Amino acid sequence: QVQLVESGGGLVQPGGSLRLSCAASGISFSAYAMGWYRQAPGKQRDWVATITSAGSIDYVDSVKGRFTISRDNPKNTVYLQMNSLKPEDTAVYYCRANRLGYGFYWGQGTQVTVSS
Repeated sequence: QVQLVESGGGLVQPGGSLRLSCAASGISFSAYAMGWYRQAPGKQRDWVATITSAGSIDYVDSVKGRFTISRDNPKNTVYLQMNSLKPEDTAVYYCRANRLGYGFYWGQGTQVTVSS
């Protein structure tokens, strides 16, 4: 059974930082591209960042220079370090595991609220 469990969300003031974690089980983690997505209230779920199995990284423009995605394969975990947070970063953040030919999986999400 595949499980992706996000953690690390919470309430933070503008300019603050959070680190999200996503722990995976039931998959060959190192073979999967891992991504972070977010969904604000009343909006669609949007892509935020991806790290491939080879370690290639990409970000949506709105988070470049502020967010950092990384992975620890022995721990089956992907991280999203979020700095200089803005109110518009408020959303539920989801991780996704994707492997060509094997499908994809979503976590349950973790809430991030940026507010003073």
